[in-house]
Amino acid sequence: MFIGRDKELEILHQQFNAAKRTAVLVYGKRRVGKSTLIKEAARDFAGVVINHLCIRSSYEGNLNLLCRSVCLALGLPPMNFASIFDLFDFLKSYSKPILIVLDEYQYLKDSLKENEVDSYMQVIVDSLPENVKVVLCGSYISIMKELLLESNPLFGRFTAIVHLEEFDYYDAAKFYPDLSVRDKIRFYAVFGGSPFVLTNLDPAQDIRQNISSLLINQNSILRTHIENVMLSEIQKAYDTRVFEIIGNSKKKYSDIAAHLGNRDNGLLDKQLKNLINMETLIKVFPINRSGDKKKQFYEIKDNLMRFYFAYIFGNDSLISKLGEESFYDAHIASSLNTFVSYRFEGIVIQYFMRQARIGRLHGIEDFGSFWYDDKETKTNGQFDCVLKEADGYDFYEVKFFEHPMPLSMCEEEEKQVKALTEIYCKKIGFVCSAGFSFDTDKYDLITGEELYNS
Repeated sequence: MFIGRDKELEILHQQFNAAKRTAVLVYGKRRVGKSTLIKEAARDFAGVVINHLCIRSSYEGNLNLLCRSVCLALGLPPMNFASIFDLFDFLKSYSKPILIVLDEYQYLKDSLKENEVDSYMQVIVDSLPENVKVVLCGSYISIMKELLLESNPLFGRFTAIVHLEEFDYYDAAKFYPDLSVRDKIRFYAVFGGSPFVLTNLDPAQDIRQNISSLLINQNSILRTHIENVMLSEIQKAYDTRVFEIIGNSKKKYSDIAAHLGNRDNGLLDKQLKNLINMETLIKVFPINRSGDKKKQFYEIKDNLMRFYFAYIFGNDSLISKLGEESFYDAHIASSLNTFVSYRFEGIVIQYFMRQARIGRLHGIEDFGSFWYDDKETKTNGQFDCVLKEADGYDFYEVKFFEHPMPLSMCEEEEKQVKALTEIYCKKIGFVCSAGFSFDTDKYDLITGEELYNS
């Protein structure tokens, strides 16, 4: 069963059925569902769909395999073409509409010197007829993003660009719809939103059993996915200790450099920028201090990778001695709620962003955290869930509780906000996974159930 991706499906449907030149770029991390999305969108394509997977090989090797894929899809005997231009000239002459998907395009791109294959594709795309539609798809994000640079031959040639990301908390929950709200939050906080990961979860088992069998087990499918897929590109060129240092927290540049030995010659800065470009790290800063480098932090973007580096990385020997479930009980169980509570703040930000996108939230300029340094009260700190409006801020306190939040706690939080003199607070709200033990119009109260309402 295909889940979610309504917006992306609509974009591809329109492109595949348009009576005009069509060249689409689809890119995103490995196992995020790119190929599945394209196949779903092409179900009702009124013609022949050619799905070709590029490989790590020479240009000639890739061309021979592409010729083979074309002949198989068209039901023709094996043929070879002298060049990729001859191949596409042949497709142009075909009587039926053709949709050709070059999956993992980065391998074909890298088979010749820089931008040479892209130059070939530029010529092909510029001369495409209506009956031949092309999709370039790839998972090496930094390489695929090069196609969007002004210096690249393919710049401006795509009729649509789909950057496919992991599911957010709401769509991820469609893979385990019968779980309680608390468990939905916990599952997303640990396993994230990769469709591949989500399809391997067992909602009939609790969070402990899923973590033990799918993550702690050294030969499990998700351990293999993390170590041989998610980290494969990173480990070739970057210091994996950066992820171990960050773990489940946010780290300043200076903190990361200090843990690495303070031997900073500009290499760390370059690595962090590249890891951000690869969408494995993100740089976060308070929405009221975007230009303050002292308030900039780095954190791991993917929930699953964050959990792996917070608990599992480097502990193989201990896991072998204790076993999966004993390791969970000794090293994960007591702090799991704290881990989840940090991720719950991100879920709430996603909720507000969803509300804005569907038109239920108006006048919001930004979402994020707010750093205060109140000289009058001589206090400083950070609010983690704040909505910025043109004339002030809405502050939300987020709690991952097992029991309803009491009025007294809300009133204490309100005092902290109102004690600050440097900000204008338009609204105070609270988000509690377990709801509230009271009812009032004084605060904006959002329960865990409301986060998952359609």
